[in-house]
Amino acid sequence: MIELKTAAEIESMRAAGRVVAAVHAEMRAHAAPGVSLAELDELARKVIDGAGAGSSFLGYHPRFGATPYPGVICTSVNEIMLHGLPTSYRLRDGDLLSVDCGAHVDGWHADAAISFVVGTAAAADLALIETAERTLAAGIAAAQPGAHMGDIGHAMSAVGRAAGYGMQNDFGGHGIGRAMHEEPFVPNEGRPGRGLRLQPGLVIAIEPSLMAGGRDGYHMADDGWSLVTDDGSRSVHVEHTVAITEDGPRILTLP
Repeated sequence: MIELKTAAEIESMRAAGRVVAAVHAEMRAHAAPGVSLAELDELARKVIDGAGAGSSFLGYHPRFGATPYPGVICTSVNEIMLHGLPTSYRLRDGDLLSVDCGAHVDGWHADAAISFVVGTAAAADLALIETAERTLAAGIAAAQPGAHMGDIGHAMSAVGRAAGYGMQNDFGGHGIGRAMHEEPFVPNEGRPGRGLRLQPGLVIAIEPSLMAGGRDGYHMADDGWSLVTDDGSRSVHVEHTVAITEDGPRILTLP
């Protein structure tokens, strides 16, 4: 069942979105060569706890996950596309890091992801990140009242595919609200004018991931969580929680 949110409920999700944005700001500030992913997770826990919020990720156990999720952030490095665990791995100069975070305030969730380079950035990595951000922006711009779900995926694939990057459609966006994952599924690719009609009050997470090698294949790592590009190429993941309003899309996970 798809639940449309009231204006007051969207404001509660906006509060959660600010917490997620605060976590991301701390990640950008503290991710550096020599810092471990576990240390970043501990910092994220302190930000969430300090805001009086709760983690949407900690203990989450979907069907595909080998165990309940052990952290409050996903930390995906280089060829890890999604769901990287916050392990003892210490970041190296030039690593490409994606940080996904979810938080809830008063029972309402928000979810977002960022990607950035740790230390010295290669031009190819910067181009991959810039394209992913444009892909996400195109999807958000297409999330207009009266449009269709397929319009979002079509807008995103038009950007990502045109740049020659790989995309996958098994793990896409989702509805969000009282739970972190709700109906409907938000595909990363789609056909314009097809799918669910978008109505004011619908809140969705839009989250494309791009693979630098241009292929779409990926596999599950031995840890039972991390999704890794088949060709070993680098990958990025970006995401915002977005409310459909009468005036157009409203991003809830900005600072």
